[in-house]
Amino acid sequence: MQLKITINGEPVSRDVEPRQLLVHYIRETPGLTGTHWGCDTSNCGACVVLMDGQPVKSCTILAAMCEGHEIRTVESLESDGRLDPVQLGFHEHHALHCGFCTPGMLMTTRALLDENPNPSDEEIRVAISGAICRCTGYKNIVSAVRWAADHEAATRQEA
Repeated sequence: MQLKITINGEPVSRDVEPRQLLVHYIRETPGLTGTHWGCDTSNCGACVVLMDGQPVKSCTILAAMCEGHEIRTVESLESDGRLDPVQLGFHEHHALHCGFCTPGMLMTTRALLDENPNPSDEEIRVAISGAICRCTGYKNIVSAVRWAADHEAATRQEA
């Protein structure tokens, strides 16, 4: 079947098997390999992308279900050579470690801050609870999300 999905603002079209998962479509068609393919069971969260602004696990969604929707991957966070505050927060607070969970964590965080610009630590922990990080113990990730939220708030006040 011919499938056309908008990924990071660009139309992407390809003939695909109806059973192809979104994670494979993203990695194979436009070649965006930032979205990691991990567990295939939606447990790890490494494959999280945003569909119409909401975090979804791309390893459990058929690509065909995404036609007509806007998909954002981790590659969309950087703009004009500038990192997103979420990316900066993860760097500043050493929340990257091995990096396998990072794309999913970044996209989950971006969705959280878009919906709730000032989340509590508990709200941050609930938002990232669908992702597994084996390296940081989550403390650094929560600190990174807090930093990004504070940084965005300060930037809004300056404008």
